[in-house]
Amino acid sequence: MIICCFAFAEYSLDMKDMKKIEHIGIAVKDLARSNELFAQLFGKEHYKIEEVESEGVKTSFFKAGPNKIELLEATNSNSPIAKFIERKGEGIHHIAFAVEDIHKEIKRLQDEGFTVLNESPKHGADNKLVAFLHPKTTNGVLVELCQDIAENKEK
Repeated sequence: MIICCFAFAEYSLDMKDMKKIEHIGIAVKDLARSNELFAQLFGKEHYKIEEVESEGVKTSFFKAGPNKIELLEATNSNSPIAKFIERKGEGIHHIAFAVEDIHKEIKRLQDEGFTVLNESPKHGADNKLVAFLHPKTTNGVLVELCQDIAENKEK
């Protein structure tokens, strides 16, 4: 007979905190060429192109079933995407999780010991408030938290 014991942390993750994977971000050198490639891959065109000037990035979104893919092209050589491509080449840049209350999630994750790259959320693409977790605290993965701006509760 095998007996197993499990110790549970005092904090349990409420599924309201991180609702789902919101999208996967992919850094690309040439958005137009990548749009053609992903349109061929998914069998349909992107549904939105948007520039986020504050981040020096132009984005394009695709839907594949319930999932979204965000292609990111640098608009200047100092943008985080340009630096990422210079260091690592094209490829997966981040995984984004949808959250109900981004301010609450930032606080919770800081309390859990994660390093948040921006203490206050900023406006991102696709009508979202966003914040990022440092990859050194998430096993090398850049994690983005996103909240629909329409869902934002006043603080």
